[in-house]
Amino acid sequence: MKPDAAPPHPHDHHDHGHDASQAEPASGAAAHAAHGGGHDHGTMIASFRRRFWVVLALTPPVLLLSPMIQHWLGLTGRLDFPGDDLVLFALSTVVYVYGGWPFLTGFVSEMRKRQPGMMTLIALAISTAYFFSAAVTFGFPGEAFYWELVTLIGVMLLGHWIEMRSVMGASRALEELVRLLPDTATRIEVDGSTRETPISTLRPGDRILIRPGAKAPVDGDIVEGRSAFNEAMLTGESRPVTKGIGDRVIGGAVNGADAVTVVVTATGDQTYLAQVIDLVKAAQATRSRTQDVANRAAAWLTYIALAAGIGAFLVWLGLGRSPSFALERMVTVMVVACPHALGLAVPLVVAVSTSLSAAHGLLIRDRAAFERARKLNAVVFDKTGTLTEGRFGVSDIVPLGSGDENADLAAAAAVESQSEHPIARGIVAEARARGLKLPRARGVRNLTGEGIVAQVDGRDVRIVSPGHLARQGRAVDPARVAALESQGKTVVVLVRDGQPRALFALADIVRPESREAIAGLKALGITSIMLTGDARGVAKAVSEDLGVTEFIAEVLPDQKAAKIEELQGRGLTVAMVGDGVNDAPALVVADLGVAIGAGTDVAVESADVVLVRSDPRDVVSILGLSRATYRKMVQNLLWATGYNAVAIPMAAGVTFGTGFMMSPAVAAVFMSISTVVVAINAQLLRFYRS
Repeated sequence: MKPDAAPPHPHDHHDHGHDASQAEPASGAAAHAAHGGGHDHGTMIASFRRRFWVVLALTPPVLLLSPMIQHWLGLTGRLDFPGDDLVLFALSTVVYVYGGWPFLTGFVSEMRKRQPGMMTLIALAISTAYFFSAAVTFGFPGEAFYWELVTLIGVMLLGHWIEMRSVMGASRALEELVRLLPDTATRIEVDGSTRETPISTLRPGDRILIRPGAKAPVDGDIVEGRSAFNEAMLTGESRPVTKGIGDRVIGGAVNGADAVTVVVTATGDQTYLAQVIDLVKAAQATRSRTQDVANRAAAWLTYIALAAGIGAFLVWLGLGRSPSFALERMVTVMVVACPHALGLAVPLVVAVSTSLSAAHGLLIRDRAAFERARKLNAVVFDKTGTLTEGRFGVSDIVPLGSGDENADLAAAAAVESQSEHPIARGIVAEARARGLKLPRARGVRNLTGEGIVAQVDGRDVRIVSPGHLARQGRAVDPARVAALESQGKTVVVLVRDGQPRALFALADIVRPESREAIAGLKALGITSIMLTGDARGVAKAVSEDLGVTEFIAEVLPDQKAAKIEELQGRGLTVAMVGDGVNDAPALVVADLGVAIGAGTDVAVESADVVLVRSDPRDVVSILGLSRATYRKMVQNLLWATGYNAVAIPMAAGVTFGTGFMMSPAVAAVFMSISTVVVAINAQLLRFYRS
């Protein structure tokens, strides 16, 4: 019986476009976790499933024709017929060639690459069993063990089938990202009519309609309408984000309750989602230092298995056991010691952690740097735009007398609503954030260098500097003003009908999430350091507000990298968190460079990790994920090596005389179980919560 075309081998090395130096050595099993390699895992699974059912159908007649099984069942001699040994040989040959085909072709592949691994061991094991049994059939003295051969191949096929289904789960998050984009889009034609068209035909400048509940097919800017978009699978933002005219829509985001018209800005591989998918593939394909250890261990395990198998054969022959018994021990050792679990221990964890992080807006560009993150003991934050929002906002309102704070704020905002000054925008934004209704201001005019004045509800309202009042001999709470200004805050005074009513202090607004981020780092035992070009007073005030351990102030942009090197000189392993633009040199020098708030710009070349959202808490998430990922790698490596330390001696026959001797089929079961355990343990990383 001629085997069907060999399926894409599950342990072939996938080509990711890297140079040959990056090919995975040893078992090659890491290819299971590689994405974008061109092999169809569904076809591979179907092939193993089909071969398993064929082998399973041929197993009963092989068992019934085997003398040992007949003896166990009390059927000795009852099923004998002329040529029964040739029928047994023929059936076993079909099983060996058709069922063993993936392992035999895998052996050839490993030999061509001079990287013996799991397929080498399996192919040698089943070939030894088959050819020895065939020699016995045609006159060589000994006992054939066709039934052991057939059950071994059946269990190996079943194990690979189950294991590959478990392994495929490692790529599920990435596959979900790929499936986020719809196949078609509703394009608005020049005459205003709409037409369903494949997204591949869209071009920048096209106008498309995104209906309620539909997915955005590409990236674009809203030009008509307003709606909330669910971007959870893209950026990790759990709540729908409301967007209106001028706001960017990311391809794959799910529209809410209202239709919007969008002008296409990016298609194909230029879209945010396409860049994320490419980053994930590249990160999963890059080499890991831990993987190097696993590969070397897997290579050594292959040689140990070959040596142990041959050694067991020679020892049992020397002890007077039959060649059949000695060969069975050798085959069992080779099967049970297959370094499959060891080869998958790290790649599966890499696949899960990379795709998991991408689904939450944490994009890993350099895996080696990501793994180093577990050793960090200091995180340096740029202040403006990272720990703070980079905009002026009201930090303090100090009533002067018995006035109502909200009424004072509404009056001030009414006057400032006519100005574009940063202080004015900050006061107006605070009033709107509180939902205050602003009265109408009339007769607005600037007081050059001093402030602004207007009529609000028929009353004279002024926003002036404390210095302006002091020069008039009407200084307002000088101690309180000095205290606020010492923190780097800008102070203005609300004056109504000639009477000072309130002080407004404005500063760069600290992100509410920053406090949680600093507390989270402290819980991880990591020192937080703030790096800023602001004055020392401003830096001191912000660092005290956030609980930052240390701050470095008055640093020019071109000095930031040198400051990072100084910290490294103190023996610290440092991460730098910045916006990825003016912080680029510091991001490169740091042990881990983190670009935060990159939005749809995922190609931040200077960063090792890109955080899509402007949320400092994601820094804690990426560091925690790095540690959790490393723990999973170590757990898998310990399991894979510890299992072999116990299984190989048992397979070699140390339990002889105890009533239990591991058969090749049982060895295959143990080997498959160990691989599935590694796959399941890698999947448990999905339940990680920072």
